[in-house]
Amino acid sequence: MQKVTILIPVFNEVSTLEQILDKVEKADFCGMEKEIILIDDCSTDGTKDLYPKLPYKVLYHEVNQGKGAALRDGFKEATGDIIVIQDADLEYDPVDYKPLIQLLLDGKADVCYGTRLAGGKPSRSFMFTHLLGNKFLSLLTNILYGSTLTDMETCYKAFKADFIKGIEIKSNRFDFEPEITAKVLKRGARLYELPVSYYGREFSEGKKITWKDGFHAIKALVKYRFVD
Repeated sequence: MQKVTILIPVFNEVSTLEQILDKVEKADFCGMEKEIILIDDCSTDGTKDLYPKLPYKVLYHEVNQGKGAALRDGFKEATGDIIVIQDADLEYDPVDYKPLIQLLLDGKADVCYGTRLAGGKPSRSFMFTHLLGNKFLSLLTNILYGSTLTDMETCYKAFKADFIKGIEIKSNRFDFEPEITAKVLKRGARLYELPVSYYGREFSEGKKITWKDGFHAIKALVKYRFVD
């Protein structure tokens, strides 16, 4: 039986981690065997106290490094035929992964993104500045790499393991998203987008990405257009 690895970077998500894990367990990943790997990025809110009772592999960072660093470690440990990314909050619903994975299993795609901006799925209203920034970054991606992506910054990304494991990830923080997008596009990936639901949260609810990360994303998009 083929296996899907679900990588979940975690930083201070004590109030949502068990809920999202329950959703992951209940979701149908095209009937594949599931391997769930948690990467704790030095949580300090009590999240670590949850791990001893969870039946999953947990990787630990001694200092906070960022989402990119967490995923870099996760990719190294993943043993699945397909690898997907799941945030530890409740902004995305794991049930939306099934059609993305099916495209990979059908041999039609190497990489599949879940877009929040294509319509057809429930979507909480974005913060206006985040929406503008997202649209600008997707536009810049398309200009630099000749693509037609609508949501480069989406969390929901599914990869064929043999494709993604040949790519070195250097970014430590949220600039992981533009870096991985740049590198899969430069390698000629068959990249598809499908709509997914989005239940975004405010900063008061624990959202971590800020406008400063947008500048790092721009830098990464330009940088990786010309270097590996």
